Amino acid sequence: MLKRKALASFKRMTVAFNAVEDEGRTSSVLLSLQHSFEMLLKAALVHNNVPVFDKSLGRSIGFDKCLQLSRQEPNIKITDAEAGTLRAIDALRDDEQHWFNSVSESILFIHARAGVTLFDDLLNRVFGERLADSLPVRVLPISTEPPMGLDILIDQEFSQIQELLQPGRRARNEARARIRTLLAIEGHASEESLVSERDVDRVEKGIAQGRPRDAVFPALEQISTAFSGEGPTLAVRFDKKGPPVKFADDNSDAAAIREIDLQKKFHWSATELAKKLEVSLPRLLALRQHLGIDDDTKCFYVFEMGSQKHPRFSDNALKHMRDSMKSLNMDEVWAAHKPVGRGTSPRECPVEGCAQASQKQPS
Repeated sequence: MLKRKALASFKRMTVAFNAVEDEGRTSSVLLSLQHSFEMLLKAALVHNNVPVFDKSLGRSIGFDKCLQLSRQEPNIKITDAEAGTLRAIDALRDDEQHWFNSVSESILFIHARAGVTLFDDLLNRVFGERLADSLPVRVLPISTEPPMGLDILIDQEFSQIQELLQPGRRARNEARARIRTLLAIEGHASEESLVSERDVDRVEKGIAQGRPRDAVFPALEQISTAFSGEGPTLAVRFDKKGPPVKFADDNSDAAAIREIDLQKKFHWSATELAKKLEVSLPRLLALRQHLGIDDDTKCFYVFEMGSQKHPRFSDNALKHMRDSMKSLNMDEVWAAHKPVGRGTSPRECPVEGCAQASQKQPS
């Protein structure tokens, strides 16, 4: 049933994309495209016996949680690049549905066509089916313009934003709408893809001050597109290039710093991690100490609420621990790190590569 809903929404997206009427077309395309992927991810999770209901709310999980679980499920294998495509589509849909943005025809096409490619990949990967098997033979994909690489499209959009923000133009709202679109596209390279007004404000300020594109949209420098085939067989895939953007100190360009929802990034509790990795909480702690998880800012964060402290872990932590467990002997890790008084001293670590200097007990 979930897979049928996914296919139904995808077909509605193709109808909306090829509509002659422009009014409301972008909204229809993005709403149906995002919904089709949420249903497909839920179908894939249910197919692999992964629960898709939040017991505390009594409701099915949302798009973000579906994506998180699908990246962790080995039989679904959502890659980083695929996750980026899904985040960008979701972010474009979010502003289109709840506020407004300005999505050019070329940007809409490249994301819709990448959606076709990814939907077919996932359908085949999980269910052994092809998208073409569920589409009528009368479907005729047509585009009056050849596809352009994302870097060219971004350059065009940035130039238009610069023009719109020129003194005397009175086009600030349109410029901000285009800024929202480029911030949403950053979802290809960043786990944080939802657009806040504060992000729009700092980008607008940076562009008005004459900052170059790579200073206000650093994450966009990491995204590349790959095309294969042509016509009905055209496949579009996004990928990341180069090292991730880093800010080493407070002297970094403030126009390039994007707000990050830490609660969204560090969403795993220790109990949830232990359950996911199928180990006890004490053994999870031993593994954390052995790998230095609590000292890694990409893996561990403590939320302070008044006098209470709540340690939380990211998907990076889960992946690092899961991958390490494939080669580690957990009995040796436990023997090396279990509390003093229960056998082996923590300083006597028989595991190769174990760093035990100045260990501290995390919360």
